[in-house]
Amino acid sequence: MKSPVKISKYKRKVVSVILTAFAGGIALLFVMPMIITVVNSLMEEREIQSNYGVLFSETTGGLAMGNVNLKLIPDWVSLQQYFTVLLKSPDYLFKLWNSLFLVLPIVVFQLVVGCMAAYGFANTKGKAMAIVFFSYIVLMLMPYQVTLVPNYFVAKWMNLLDTNWAIWFPGIFSPFSVYLLTKYMRRIPWGIVEAAQMDGAGQWQIFCRVIIPICKGAIASCAILVFIDYWNMVEQPVVLFSNADFYPLSVFLSKIQMEDIGIAFAAAVVYMIPVTLIFLYGEEYLIDGIASQGSIK
Repeated sequence: MKSPVKISKYKRKVVSVILTAFAGGIALLFVMPMIITVVNSLMEEREIQSNYGVLFSETTGGLAMGNVNLKLIPDWVSLQQYFTVLLKSPDYLFKLWNSLFLVLPIVVFQLVVGCMAAYGFANTKGKAMAIVFFSYIVLMLMPYQVTLVPNYFVAKWMNLLDTNWAIWFPGIFSPFSVYLLTKYMRRIPWGIVEAAQMDGAGQWQIFCRVIIPICKGAIASCAILVFIDYWNMVEQPVVLFSNADFYPLSVFLSKIQMEDIGIAFAAAVVYMIPVTLIFLYGEEYLIDGIASQGSIK
């Protein structure tokens, strides 16, 4: 007769295997669109049309219905789609540079503004400051679509339409980083700041040499989240840019014609590379910045 201890260990192993298999299945479902996109980008155009063409063929009543042949292994690996995207047609790379040129300044300067504003909120007490910080929270809770029309009229009044500043200004002064960094800085033991003040450090020295090194995890997580958010923006460029030459790749992908669906898969893979690399490289910082409670070891 088996002992209760062995039965308990056996049950734990069975439960662990079941939960691991369940979690693996959920993870596979989440990454399946990326896998399908990468696989289809390596297929020839005629193979894509034969497998998925029924989804993109239009009839009088709308999209045609039929069977879709979902394949995870192409019959013949082809890099023709990537050749077109990266070399033959410069439009895709040009839109990719548009995306980088729009997003990177927002990430850098939003963190600069956010760090300084968060330090002020964390270092200053009072009802007036609490009201201002509450206003930041309210602004953060509003979807960007709510403030898009006011941003349009402000940009028009400042004569910034069809310029990158129409995207940069709202992004740089977005309240997201201010809120996240303020909550992080308020958990820092303020005795560290007082000790630095006793050593003769000024506010700027405390900010640069004490606060910023402690908050590097939160700053990195903010950078990752802000980059991903603005990398996928669509509404802002469509509303604030009337010239399609200024569109980022996120907008340009939606305008690819149905007959170029193979190129769309390749362009989508190229579009996913920066976000994927940033997430994989900064995953540790992202988890640390969100999960940490600002404790000092």
